[in-house]
Amino acid sequence: MLATERVDDRPLIPQLHDGMTIAVGGFGLCGTPHDLIEAVRESGVKDLTIVSNNMGVDGVGLGLLLENNQVSKVVASYVGENKLFAAQYLAGELEVEFNPQGTLAERLRAGGAGIPAFYTRTGVGTAVAEGKPTAVFDGTEYVQERSIVADLSLVHAHTGDRSGNLRYRLAARNFNPAVAASGRVTVAEVEHLVDEIDPELVQTPGVYITHTVRARARAKPIEQRTVRSRPARAEGALA
Repeated sequence: MLATERVDDRPLIPQLHDGMTIAVGGFGLCGTPHDLIEAVRESGVKDLTIVSNNMGVDGVGLGLLLENNQVSKVVASYVGENKLFAAQYLAGELEVEFNPQGTLAERLRAGGAGIPAFYTRTGVGTAVAEGKPTAVFDGTEYVQERSIVADLSLVHAHTGDRSGNLRYRLAARNFNPAVAASGRVTVAEVEHLVDEIDPELVQTPGVYITHTVRARARAKPIEQRTVRSRPARAEGALA
């Protein structure tokens, strides 16, 4: 589909069903599609496999789906901010597949590019490589990683147009472009909906986007807030 099928003010997620694989953009709580995650929670679908850099924090972001017992497996690279995640994993309620962060990003990118697998040096000789094919190239061992193609991808962008083209803002770009490309169906929530984005400024082409919805206005949560005093400046120093 070359353009968005529908533009709406309400979260629109087609074809939600139990047991599906959902890839979700975001890094910590930055660039996270909060409206769409809440729509998944409200749908009540179960036994989900979630592919994301992390699972948010307790009560925020993807942590909402853990609280609602909708997730059976997580494919992620970092989960250290969510106590419920740890509790469910240690209790045997949650299957976890850890990936090095760069490997996870490349698995998503490769899925969007139609590449079924690739070789990387990352993880060779560790638990990451257990059970996976390896090969030697130019005298160096590599491990094979399969790409990820999700049933559904959910992303957040700063600006979207009516053809589905997206632009992200600063660090919110993170995993969103790779996640957007990796979904068979991709829904994007956007803070600003415009008629057309300058083609030179497009970061995710509309060919990857199935639906676009406006994000609700909300205070953006902060995962870690660190405050420190500014160092004293010497007299006469430039500001």
